[in-house]
Amino acid sequence: QVQLVESGGGLVQAGGSLRLSCAASASIFSFNLMGWYRQAPGKQRQLVTTITSGGSTNYADSVKGRFTISRDNAKNTVYLQMNSLKPEDTAVYYCTARSSYFYWGQGTQVTVSS
Repeated sequence: QVQLVESGGGLVQAGGSLRLSCAASASIFSFNLMGWYRQAPGKQRQLVTTITSGGSTNYADSVKGRFTISRDNAKNTVYLQMNSLKPEDTAVYYCTARSSYFYWGQGTQVTVSS
């Protein structure tokens, strides 16, 4: 069973930065797609960004230019660098990985104060 463990969440003021990490228990080469979702209170889960095994990335319009997804294959880790954070970025952020199955991490809370 693959495990995804997120870390790096916390409380930050608007305009600040955070870097989330997602450590996988298996080689991330085995996943053709990894990404991050988020869910704010009372809202549906939203796709934030994805990265393919080849390194191609995609972002939600709301985070383009502010968030960057990257991967370190040697560490089996995917990162989400979040800059210029806004209160509306407040949510639980979930790491995901897709191979034959779709895996979810347990989530990490990001709170942006105004």
